[in-house]
Amino acid sequence: MATLDEYRGHIQNLLTEQAKLVWDQCIQAQTIFDTERDHYQLVYVGWRESKRLYGTVLHLDIIDGKIWIQQDGTEVGIANQLVKLGVPRQDIVLGLDPPKMRQYTEFATG
Repeated sequence: MATLDEYRGHIQNLLTEQAKLVWDQCIQAQTIFDTERDHYQLVYVGWRESKRLYGTVLHLDIIDGKIWIQQDGTEVGIANQLVKLGVPRQDIVLGLDPPKMRQYTEFATG
């Protein structure tokens, strides 16, 4: 059985790797790791001419021993990446889906 420290490490590594994929020099990728409260985010920040660029690309929390995906703006899907790393589907909650729809996924409902 995986430990919370392993989950934290997987999340931090995945967000760090995703941050390296920024293709636009106007955008700064910022990883935010709150390991005390188990909140993890990848945020894009920047300016293009006079237009502000800001958005949360990934937001994951660890709640009651499960990884909750609160936001996923990636093409691959971070849930799929976590499964490839050995995280059981029953330990991943697609928090970005409505609670009544989670029963139809391959992942935990909450």
